[in-house]
Amino acid sequence: MNLGDFNQLPAAEAEPLLRNCCAAETWVQGMLNARPFMDRNSLYAACRQLWPILTEADWLQAFEAHPRIGNLDSLRKKYASTRNLAGDEQAGTRQADEDTLQRLSTGNQAYLDKFGFIFIVCATGKSAPDMLELLEQRLCNTRGEELQNAAQEQAKITELRLEKLL
Repeated sequence: MNLGDFNQLPAAEAEPLLRNCCAAETWVQGMLNARPFMDRNSLYAACRQLWPILTEADWLQAFEAHPRIGNLDSLRKKYASTRNLAGDEQAGTRQADEDTLQRLSTGNQAYLDKFGFIFIVCATGKSAPDMLELLEQRLCNTRGEELQNAAQEQAKITELRLEKLL
């Protein structure tokens, strides 16, 4: 799909595509209202203009749409090898050892327990050990700091997904 095609979609068809990029309702509606986009730069500008108006509830809504990483079986599958990963978002992931997977599982649960939302990170180009290191560093933060960190990561993920969409 190109930008022209996207601009011409009825809102009912464009909405779920945008929601796949970021599930925050305020963001989705803002992007729908900003159409048509003249070019990709105006698309990304509209996206970035919406970030400051999102509330904590909006961010939490966006985070809820991400799968929770914490089940050891799903972690084993996710980090088995780069060729088994879905999409390009985690193409930099290499095979992870059992200790790393265990620590990711434990760390993700500790993160959820501490902050009340799942660990959000833009995984593009990051290996399982890279993600574990980030997770363990971020566990030391306050909830406010983590909400801001997770929001910044969500913004990166959203822009990558918009790029894939178009």
